[in-house]
Amino acid sequence: MPPNQRCNYFLATGEDFIRRNAFAGPPKKRGPRANDQITAESVRLIDQEGENHGVVATAAAIDMAREAGLDLVEISPNSDPPVCKILDLGKFKYEAQKKANLARKKQKTQDVKEIKMRPGIDVHDYDVKMRAMNRFIEDGDKVKVTMRFRGREMAHQELGMDVLKRVQEDMGEVAKVEAFPRLEGRQMTMVIVPK
Repeated sequence: MPPNQRCNYFLATGEDFIRRNAFAGPPKKRGPRANDQITAESVRLIDQEGENHGVVATAAAIDMAREAGLDLVEISPNSDPPVCKILDLGKFKYEAQKKANLARKKQKTQDVKEIKMRPGIDVHDYDVKMRAMNRFIEDGDKVKVTMRFRGREMAHQELGMDVLKRVQEDMGEVAKVEAFPRLEGRQMTMVIVPK
């Protein structure tokens, strides 16, 4: 590409960039509106001690907040008029972030654990699998019980269904069936969740 065409190319792409981003406007601000960002004409004002001052003009509320050396923060923007409180905005954001982090830390994700069985499972093996299943349910996880059939066992699928019904009855006190047994190829699956 000759130099003069290259220059025109960059100029065109630069103009295109400006044209595409001209209407984007300033980036949207996250968090509550404060001080001059509050657009309502009047607000329901709560001062720093928690005392309700009733409906006050926004300008007067901002002046009261500045006199106290704090910010006027919109607490409930959807009410009519919006509820605003005089407080320290930095401290308010910090507390909100701390609450969000604590909630995120406490939330538990539900995993799906799998227990595999065979139609001719022995009593002791069955008991071991049931103990593991009880432990998973107590932890709040889902349990996918998979019954695998090999060779001629496919001709006796009712044996596998009987074992799955027995699992369902034994787990009836602590869990319920989310997905009832169904055959997928050479295996039958059932999903159990905590009550």
